[in-house]
Amino acid sequence: MPPVKRQVSRYAAPLRRAATDAEQRLWSRLRNRQLMDCKFRFQHSVGPYVADFACLERMLIVEIDGGQHDEKKDRVRTRYLTSHGFRIVRYWNNDVLQNTDGVLQSLVETLREP
Repeated sequence: MPPVKRQVSRYAAPLRRAATDAEQRLWSRLRNRQLMDCKFRFQHSVGPYVADFACLERMLIVEIDGGQHDEKKDRVRTRYLTSHGFRIVRYWNNDVLQNTDGVLQSLVETLREP
């Protein structure tokens, strides 16, 4: 498995400033090690991509998908990230906004997996 080059994307900061309501809601519950004492990063560069949320210590990426979701591009992106050891979970904006606690419980279960 080749190492992931740490690149600071010129896209990450603007994405943080233009966060969706769903991203803001989830970030308010993930930041500062609130979930299982795991450190999540918001709009974090991973190789040529920017992950919505990344927990590097658990090699987990959380993606929040909305109307702009492109399954073909996601397959390429997922292949790259998994080839570098990351697990990826995806949630729809509506799930995060309407069932935040359920999304967090799902993340807890994912984080408990080896």
